[in-house]
Amino acid sequence: MRIGHGYDVHRLAAGRRLILGGVEIPHPLGLWGHSDADVLTHAVIDALLGAAALGDIGQLFPDGDERYKDADSIELLRQTALKLKAAGYTIGNIDSTVAAEKPKLAGYISQMRENIAAALDISPEQVGVKATTEEGLGITGGEKGMAAYAVCTINN
Repeated sequence: MRIGHGYDVHRLAAGRRLILGGVEIPHPLGLWGHSDADVLTHAVIDALLGAAALGDIGQLFPDGDERYKDADSIELLRQTALKLKAAGYTIGNIDSTVAAEKPKLAGYISQMRENIAAALDISPEQVGVKATTEEGLGITGGEKGMAAYAVCTINN
């Protein structure tokens, strides 16, 4: 068994969609980034790649590469799953946390879990997604951005 950890943060910006775990969430601000800036999915990708010692999201999907401009991060997660499978790994489980002051995410978590599980060809019961605020502290608490953390286990 191997363990991986992932982290991502993006600033909030007007004129962008808010995508988390492949779910578009109504909000006046979205996350700024080269792709769809889905911090949750990006953290999961980095956790998986880290567990397998296969680099990180920036190496696999560089932000200077126009092929990934406005890319669907769930599709990038699918590609990551194929890379892990080709290297002989299976996914044990994923646990993740999104740090965001607003909007409230509880009503979207089930769909996030399903989207992540489907992209990885695993059961939603193998995917944990939680949300928290940072009580007004830091970049997320000050509503300037959102962050996500993920851990995973993989086996070979």
